[in-house]
Amino acid sequence: MGNDNTSASEVSLDSYAGRVCEVLAADSEPAIVVGHSMGGVVATQAAARCPEHVAALVYVAAFLPKDEQSLLDLTKLPEGDGEQVLANLVVEGEPPVAIMPAAASRHALYGSCTEEVAAWAIARQCPQPVSPLPMPVFLPPGALNRINRYYVLCTRDRVIPPPLQRRMIAENPCAGFVELDTDHMPHLSTTNELAKALHRFATRSSAVAGWLAERKGRADFGKVVLFD
Repeated sequence: MGNDNTSASEVSLDSYAGRVCEVLAADSEPAIVVGHSMGGVVATQAAARCPEHVAALVYVAAFLPKDEQSLLDLTKLPEGDGEQVLANLVVEGEPPVAIMPAAASRHALYGSCTEEVAAWAIARQCPQPVSPLPMPVFLPPGALNRINRYYVLCTRDRVIPPPLQRRMIAENPCAGFVELDTDHMPHLSTTNELAKALHRFATRSSAVAGWLAERKGRADFGKVVLFD
């Protein structure tokens, strides 16, 4: 996706998580990892795989799975009724990739964005490998126990309906959450409000991380890495 030309046949949830851990390992400083949409599943699996590199997890209008849950499992919950992405994807090719038509994208993804921003984003959408969608996360017992999790809930989201976001928060207790009155793309529609929320979480996480760092003789927490 994007500038990554990896063949769809090589893509899996494990390869996504491995790439996140590879990026995080390039810096000795643990990062606050922000997952958006499907990135929440990826960030969760990556954090379980390399927890030493993760200072905190933030889910922005993102899927927040429990152990052995997949993205598709979450969309099939009653609270996911009415979602507008899987319902509009066009799947083709071998291995299969999914394409979102422009008109459906405008309604489902960018409902609160300006016409200019929506057009800019839609022009950059790429076919997405579908093989990771049914792949469950595997979380060893206690893998995420020391990692605080935070959530940004978007109340006009047509991709992950707000009732589903609330259920995931209830089933995966978070150290904090905020609500933004916007669509699935708050980084494009309410950029300043999202930045303030991330700053709040980072400050809160850094206060805890700093105390832990002092106990270990170091104080270098603070980097934020976003995966979509």
